[in-house]
Amino acid sequence: MADKKILLLHISENSGHQKAAIALEKAIKMLEPGTEIRNIDSFNYTNPLVERVIHRTYMGVIKNRPEVWEYLYDNPKVFRSLRRLRDLIHRFNSGKLKALLEEFRPDAIACTQAFPCGMIADCKSSFGLDTPLIGVLTDCYPHSYWFFDAVDYYIVNSDTATDVFVEHGIPREKIRVYGIPIDPKFAGAVDTRKVRSKYGLDDVIPAVLVMGGGQGLGPIAELVNELNRIKHPIQLIVATGSNRKLFEWLERKKSSFRMKTVALGMATNVDELMSVSSIIITKPGGLTISESLAKGLPIIILNPIPGQEAKNSEFLLKNGAAVKADNAPDAALLTEALVTQKYKLEQMRGNAARLAKPNSSTDIARLILECAST
Repeated sequence: MADKKILLLHISENSGHQKAAIALEKAIKMLEPGTEIRNIDSFNYTNPLVERVIHRTYMGVIKNRPEVWEYLYDNPKVFRSLRRLRDLIHRFNSGKLKALLEEFRPDAIACTQAFPCGMIADCKSSFGLDTPLIGVLTDCYPHSYWFFDAVDYYIVNSDTATDVFVEHGIPREKIRVYGIPIDPKFAGAVDTRKVRSKYGLDDVIPAVLVMGGGQGLGPIAELVNELNRIKHPIQLIVATGSNRKLFEWLERKKSSFRMKTVALGMATNVDELMSVSSIIITKPGGLTISESLAKGLPIIILNPIPGQEAKNSEFLLKNGAAVKADNAPDAALLTEALVTQKYKLEQMRGNAARLAKPNSSTDIARLILECAST
């Protein structure tokens, strides 16, 4: 029997969508090593110039006018007015995508973002494509651009997200609550003593992990200064992502901080960092919070992006796995409260563990491979 062919589609380099697709690729290879996989940034593949313009515009709006994104995100009026434009973009990009499908001939397709999912759904409807299509959400709730009749399965992280799909006419039997795909290594054990030794961390003093997503966004410098003012001793691990300026500032300043501070750039061992931490302070991106939940790590939410991250915050707060800080000083106060109130910290750990889906990528990969066999 010939090896299966799987097409994975995402958008944007260093994004949660890309990380989710890479996690699925790893899980598929673990289950069936002979599988041929193409993992493609679909927007860059079909129209790299437009992809760069959209990414630059999005980041500019998020950084400078977040209230504009809050208005645009999942707004029914905006969705209706953009539907014609979306259909036009799909048609414009369909030629190159159709050529890819005809050349590669995948046995199954999985998309970790709504844009490529919509393009493939349109191909299925327009060209009679019968390849199984799986839409994989990387946030806690779907938005209006996710709903397509031609999708065979949707992957969500909770029954609440399932209910949203059902309300929009998607049959419940098409939905699987497997979670947001994270690297399979998050399901494994970590030698925490070895990790602490590697970074010179004390075995007893609580470690606080600070992250700002892949691009190191948010008031992280202010937060580090505020955390150095609290009375209870803590240790800091700060992952700056691609924010080189922030990393260099931390390297210059860390010797003068009261608290032991470990500065890291684009960390590839987040599973280890989370395993030795007592709390994470972070933007609530879908991948980061799913990784945190897999490690039973209480979350302090800081500076969520309006729209998807605000919805993620809502899910975490509702389920008692996180608390939300309004600003950096507030985050420092919440940190001190949690490290001195062990019962609250343990309660949040329990809630996080209850929500965790550490085997998400393996479960989704198994479904993809089953679809590829039909």
